[in-house]
Formats: sequence, structure tokens, C-alpha cells
Amino acid sequence: MISTVAPAKINWSLEVLGRRDDGYHDVRTVMQAVDLCDEVSVDTAGSLTVARNSTPDAPEDEDLVIRAARALAAAIGREAEAAVSVSKRVPAAAGLGGGSSDGAATLRVLDRLWETGATGDRLLEVAAGLGSDVPFFLRGGTALAEGRGERITPQADVGATWLVILVPPLTMSEKTKRMYAALRPGDSTQGSHADAFLAHLASGRPVVDAPLFNAFERAAYETFDGLSFFRDSLTQAGAASVHLSGAGPALFCVANGEPEARAIRSRVARVRRGEKVHVVRTLTTAESTAVWSDGEASG
Repeated sequence: MISTVAPAKINWSLEVLGRRDDGYHDVRTVMQAVDLCDEVSVDTAGSLTVARNSTPDAPEDEDLVIRAARALAAAIGREAEAAVSVSKRVPAAAGLGGGSSDGAATLRVLDRLWETGATGDRLLEVAAGLGSDVPFFLRGGTALAEGRGERITPQADVGATWLVILVPPLTMSEKTKRMYAALRPGDSTQGSHADAFLAHLASGRPVVDAPLFNAFERAAYETFDGLSFFRDSLTQAGAASVHLSGAGPALFCVANGEPEARAIRSRVARVRRGEKVHVVRTLTTAESTAVWSDGEASG
């Protein structure tokens, strides 16, 4: 059996530049893998099966694990035969990229199981065909994503940074489509926020002081009924500022170290309203793409 992590992500900066002729939107976003992770394992089998520990099976045309296995098999000219097991921890449909990360993790472990010999560029091409965030998760760490999200420019790993992620019990059908529809012309920018964040990192200053941005923030607070309560609960618990991840509804704050992060989580826990609160640390590229076999240490 071969296993890998499938980390969640947050967006340090997320800008929507405009709508494309193909119906998608051009984005410019700095993404970060964190140590709230699913785990994906594969073993040899005579057909393709997928088992999960908690979440219901998605339709086959929507299941990124199944699609990833079939896409990689088609790319290398073999049958999609493997037993895939997914242990879920990342909340679904929260703006944390859990499904996309599982798809990338599936490519990573099947690449080793099947000994495909595929180049990094070939795997990225397969990943880009699966979804906008999948190429980022194939690389992990910290990266700038452009286009639909498929053009990845790796960045130097940030220093270990602690965050608190709060996932409210708020759901929305067709969330991504509706959130893009809720954007107004004033929400679009030209990429300068990503530049400002990357310049901050390049200066060596800590992330806790960095300028963060999310184009969906206004729309999210107007669309997700009650989201402001959870923002305020983080602020009242000691968060200096609260930010949206992806198109939401997950929120996060950057802490001055692990003790402060755990203190904020503890204070939020006193007035729970069904939210899930996680203390997480940023991951390096190596940590967020670790692959191991039975009997091996991860890494």
C-alpha cells in the first residue's frame, strides 16, 4: 500500500481579474497548504474501487478521486485498476480545497503504484484537466496560481506559521457558481494584492504582518447568512484580523505562534454554534507532498 497526505489550503491572496471568453474567470491567488489533511492510500487491485471513512460517495462524474485515476490511466495507456482509500478530515465545500487535494493525492500515489514514469509537466497537465485547484495540490507548499488556477509558480516555503481555521455550519448549493455570480465590478482587481503579499514574503517579514486579500469577502458576508457572527467570534477570541478562504465559508486568522492559536481556539469553543475550529500550521512543499509505503516513514 502506498499513501500520501492530501492537505487543505488557505488563500493568502485571492484576486478575480475578470471573466474569460470560455466562461471561466481569470484569477491570481497565492495559495498555502496547511496541516489539516486527508490521507489517500492505494493498493493493487483488478478494478477501480474507492472507499471513504465518512463522506458519502459522490456521483462518478463529480468524484475527483475516480476522475483522477481514470485520467492518469488514460494518459499512460493502461486500465484504471487500483483500490483507493480516502480518510477524510478536511471539511467539504468550505473553501479549503479538500476534493481537489484528494484528486491530486490520487495522482501522486498512483504515479508511484503504477510506476508511470510521467514527468512533472505531464502530471500537471492531467491535474489541470481535473479542476482549477488540482495543479496547486500536486505541488503543495506555497505557490502563485494564475489563469483558472492551473498555471502554478512555486514560491519559497514560508516559515512555520500558525493559524486558526473556523468552518461555519453554513452550506450553499452550487456555491462556487453562485459566489462568482455575486461578484460586482468593484470586486475585480489586477493582481496587485498578490504582488504585495509576495513582496512582503521576499522581504523576510513574518506572514502575521502580511497584507491579505480575498475578492469574495464582500459577497460572502452578503450571501452566507450568519457568517459575520463567526467572524466576530474569532475577533472576540483574540484574532487580529479574520480572512475568508477561497469562496468560503471557511474563515481563518494568523496567530503569533502556536500558543496564541490554541488560546484563540479555546476562547471560540466557549460559545459554539456548530462550527469546527482547527489549529493548523503551514506546510512546506516536501511536507505537503509526502508519499510513503507500508513500513516506510512518511517523507
